[in-house]
Amino acid sequence: MVPTKVTLEQTQIDFLAQFKDLGFKDKSSVVRLALNRLQQEMERQELERSADLYAEVYGEDAQLRSLTDFAGADWPE
Repeated sequence: MVPTKVTLEQTQIDFLAQFKDLGFKDKSSVVRLALNRLQQEMERQELERSADLYAEVYGEDAQLRSLTDFAGADWPE
């Protein structure tokens, strides 16, 4: 792992000081978990935005819908 320097607000510092009470071995573990969760949430939101755009395009394009229906016509149930 690579050490890095960050600037935190006092409330965040106070929260990190509770790392043992929260079940973490050190403050870095808390920060890594928080960053991983933030990254996952942002990726999930990006996927949702992408799915919404695809749904919008699909909803507005009758030719695409008919092509999809045609392609799926022989698909087994």
